[in-house]
Order: sequence, then structure tokens, then C-alpha cells
Amino acid sequence: MSSVTLGSPVPNFEAISTGDKSIQLSDYRGKYLILYFYPRDNTPGCTTEGQNFRDKIAEFSALNAVILGVSRDSVRVHEGFKAKQNFPFDLLSDQEEKLCTLFDVIKMKNMYGKKVRGIERSTFLIDPNGILIHEWRKVKVKVHIDEVLQTLKELGA
Repeated sequence: MSSVTLGSPVPNFEAISTGDKSIQLSDYRGKYLILYFYPRDNTPGCTTEGQNFRDKIAEFSALNAVILGVSRDSVRVHEGFKAKQNFPFDLLSDQEEKLCTLFDVIKMKNMYGKKVRGIERSTFLIDPNGILIHEWRKVKVKVHIDEVLQTLKELGA
């Protein structure tokens, strides 16, 4: 599977999520879909990013947007993370890295002086017709949620 490009349709995908669900991209036709990839549950940056999306959920909903978080953690780990942080959105488990590959977010990173493969914090905005219309790579957690909201507002969502 090749990776998606801006301005192109995102192939329909399927992933398992919290709430014992199987989610497909086609489930979100008619809505903006914010797909955010993060390295790992229960780590400081990933927790803050999820909390920021959680705290602005009403604003995203008012703009016809749905949020889904994605990491390589298991659904079981996701369930605990979601419950602990009271996230009002689902988390997708991508242990086989199918979505990570589709969106090209697996990168070589330095961790304590060692090179490791990991998810580069990234967010993708898919329009109501399934077209990838915006991407943010190497996300900085502090300002990111406001950037995503601003982009949605500029689209007249």
C-alpha cells in the first residue's frame, strides 16, 4: 500500500478501536476527520495532546469534525488510557502499522542515543468526501490543537 498524498482520496481503511469497534474511513463520510498519530499511550506529550483534543471537543464537533487518535498500542492499553483521561473520542490500534504506513509516519528517531523506529507525531485532516486536505508533521503539542481548529475555521467547516 503506497502512502497518501495531499489533495488525493484516502483509501478506505479498517482498524480496531476502543469500544470494541471496527472503524472504517467510510464511516465518516460527510464529516471532517482528524486523524492524529502519536507515539505511545501514557507518555507526557501524548497525554497532553489527547487532553488538548478532549478539552476542545465541543469546538471540533461544532465544525462537523470527528477526532480519532492512532498509535501502535493495543486496544487493551488504549482502553485504559482513554478511560483514565476521559477522552470523548476513539483510539485506533495499529499494531501491524497499516495506517502508519499509509500515512508514512514511521520514522527513525533517536532515543537515548539509539536509533529506533517510531511514530512521528503527525495529524491529518480528511474532508467530508474522503480527500486528504491538510497534514501536520513533526507536531509541536503546545500550539497544535489551535492550528487544527484554525484550519477548520478557514475551510468554513
